[in-house]
Amino acid sequence: MYCLICGDKCDSFKYEYEDIDCYRCENCELIFKDPAIYQSFDEQKPRYDLHENDSDSAGYRIYFQKFIDFVLPRTDSIDAALDFGCGESSLLADMLIEQGIACDYYDPIYHSDQEYKNSRYDLITSVEVFEHLHDPMTVFKELLSIVNKDGYIAIRTEFHLNSIDRFSTWHYPRDPTHIVFFSPKTFRIMCELQGCKYLADNGKNMILVQER
Repeated sequence: MYCLICGDKCDSFKYEYEDIDCYRCENCELIFKDPAIYQSFDEQKPRYDLHENDSDSAGYRIYFQKFIDFVLPRTDSIDAALDFGCGESSLLADMLIEQGIACDYYDPIYHSDQEYKNSRYDLITSVEVFEHLHDPMTVFKELLSIVNKDGYIAIRTEFHLNSIDRFSTWHYPRDPTHIVFFSPKTFRIMCELQGCKYLADNGKNMILVQER
């Protein structure tokens, strides 16, 4: 099996929780589940419907505020944004609008109008999306193609600890819709391959990159 990000040959290991094969790339540190078990959107939707992402929830607002507090102080000249993979709620987009930033939102299941492809943005956010992607590099390239020069992409996804033993007991891959797992190094190599700049990460679950 070859890496979904850099194309290098990967080592395989058994993920006992689901009794499936997983693969780890030594070069870029991507870990991914066997593509044979990846689900369609129709198969994934019942799982997403269980998410309690209530726009009126104070905890949900705090969750997004931490992300905004990581992103906005590290950016400038943000007039137009896109929340890519927003889920059922548009809360993050609403909160960016409260900051004076015009913000569109898109989700392939709940808000599937692809008009965003005809626009250009200063900032694209993608929260708890990349771990679900069958082809993360293709999506990353697509997002870069609609970011203005010197614009930003901000991603939130839990970083793995680059240990197969710790992966086996980690809660994150136990969600069957979570199929690809990143470290900061993975995103750094993605940036190198696509010619964009890796700006920052928080060491846990957030990264910020800049188009050049």
